[in-house]
Amino acid sequence: MLDLNDIAVFVHVVRAGSFAAAGRRLGMPSNTISRRLQLLEESLGVRLLQRSTRQLNMTAAGREFFDRCAPGIEDIQQAGATLSEGNREPSGVLRVAAPADFFDNFAMEWVAEFMQRHPKVQLEFVLSDERVDLIAEGIDLAFRAGQLPDSSLVARKLGESYRGLLASPAYLKKHGMPASLEELAQHDCLAAANTVQAALWRLEGPSGAESIRIVPRLCINTAQGLLRATRAGLGIALLPVMVAAEDLRRGSLVAILPQYQRDLSGMYAVYPNRRQLSLAVSALIEFVAEKVKHGACDGTHKEMRFAVPEQQAELA
Repeated sequence: MLDLNDIAVFVHVVRAGSFAAAGRRLGMPSNTISRRLQLLEESLGVRLLQRSTRQLNMTAAGREFFDRCAPGIEDIQQAGATLSEGNREPSGVLRVAAPADFFDNFAMEWVAEFMQRHPKVQLEFVLSDERVDLIAEGIDLAFRAGQLPDSSLVARKLGESYRGLLASPAYLKKHGMPASLEELAQHDCLAAANTVQAALWRLEGPSGAESIRIVPRLCINTAQGLLRATRAGLGIALLPVMVAAEDLRRGSLVAILPQYQRDLSGMYAVYPNRRQLSLAVSALIEFVAEKVKHGACDGTHKEMRFAVPEQQAELA
C-alpha cells in the first residue's frame, strides 16, 4: 500500500529540484528523503527519478506520477492549513526575499508595526539583488521590482513607479526652476557613477521620447547617495519616485518638469503557489500593499504616476 507521506516527499523533491532543498523545506535529512523515495519506487515497481551527483531528472513514469499526484497533495495540504488556521491569527516563520536596498525604501518602523499587529509571526529576510529560487531556498514570499521574467510563480502587482527629475527647494531658490528639458544643460545635475549613461538622459515626455545631454557636477552609484545629495541642494537628479516619496510628501524635494519620466517599473509580491498561501503571507502582502499605496497616493503630487492596481495573476 502506498504511503501518502512518501508521495508528498516525492512532490516536494520535484518542486525543490534536489534532496537538500526539499530537506530544508520539510525539516528532514537528505538521507531520510532518499530512503523514503526508494521505498516509494519499490512499492510502485518503477523508477521515478534518475539520480546523479549534480541533478535529479524525472523518468517518464515519474513525470506521469507527479502530474497525477501533485494537485491532490496540494489540496490535502491546503485543507489541513485551512482547518488548522481556522480563525486563528497569522503565525509562524516567514522567509522573505527582497532586493538588497529594500530597507532603504521600506521603513524599519513599518516592520515594527507589522510585528506588533501580528506578534506570532517571525520574519526572516533574505536580502540580495540576485534572483532567489523561491522553492529551492524555502522562500515563502519575495518582493521584486522591475519587469518580471516568465515564470510559473504567482505574482501580485503592488504598484508601479518611475524615475523623475527632482531637486530641493534650496537649490531651486538659488538657481531657479527649469522651464524646459533643454534648460537642464545649464543646471547642476547629479547622476549615476556610469558617466556614459550620465552624459545623456533619455526621458518620455508629452511628445514621446526625448534626450538631453548633461554634464554632471557629481556622480554617485547608489540611489540613496543621489537622494542625499539632492536633498542637500547639490543639484537636480533623476531618481526613482518611490525612493523619494517621503521627501516629496514633506516638501524637502520638489518634482521638476513632472511631465517627463523614465523607467516605468512595477513592484510585485511573488510566491510559489496561490493555493498554499498562509494567513501570515497574506497579512504581510496586504500590509506592504497598504504602505506602498499610502507612500505614493497622498494627493500631494498628482502628476506622479504611481498606481496600485488590485490584480493578481499567474506569471506566464
